[in-house]
Amino acid sequence: MFVFLVGGLLSLFGSVFGLGLSVGIPLTQSNVTAAGAIGAKTKITEGLPSYVRDRLAGNENFINQTGTVTVGPAEGAGILVIGAQDGAPAIDLYVVLR
Repeated sequence: MFVFLVGGLLSLFGSVFGLGLSVGIPLTQSNVTAAGAIGAKTKITEGLPSYVRDRLAGNENFINQTGTVTVGPAEGAGILVIGAQDGAPAIDLYVVLR
């Protein structure tokens, strides 16, 4: 229902909203990242941090869990990644509306 209402409204304007949090794992080169995006289906990856966009529905990490919901022109995507992520800072809070 949330994707239908909020995602549908954002897709009318061709927009996407994204939120993410990443924290580095001490003494390793790995991060724990949880991120999500909702909005226009064609822009859903733009709502995710750049260091996890290519990992959506991938399997390159220790843990990479992705969930998506599509309703017409709207989509919602969530991702949890634990492992090495090129370009990920030690601590990051990502909020975007495009």
